[in-house]
Amino acid sequence: MRLLLDTHALLWWLDGDRRLSRKARAAIGAEINSIIVSAASAWEIATKARLGKLPGAIDVAADVAGCVAGQGFSTLDITILHAQRAGRLPGDHRDPFDRMLIAQAQLEDLALVSDERVFDRYGVTRIW
Repeated sequence: MRLLLDTHALLWWLDGDRRLSRKARAAIGAEINSIIVSAASAWEIATKARLGKLPGAIDVAADVAGCVAGQGFSTLDITILHAQRAGRLPGDHRDPFDRMLIAQAQLEDLALVSDERVFDRYGVTRIW
């Protein structure tokens, strides 16, 4: 299975945080699964670290690519098609990072690892 990590799932995985569900932890740790991190998550981490909203992620924000590569995860760039889909998603969910992850999951046929129940409204498979 190909899994797209929500930003909090990535950070919790890196920190060994217990808020990451057992099911999510097992899915990320299963060698059979391909784990993917979106450029949107790097953007979100860097932005929120700069704003002081993620004080525990300063080191990750300084080298998201290195942290991702160190885990053996793949990356997913943002394309024009992803951006167009994210901008056209229905509903009033305003988080641009979440909208991008939803669009990428839809277009790339990825399951999202997230505790965000709002993702369920968009017909994506969510693992938590």
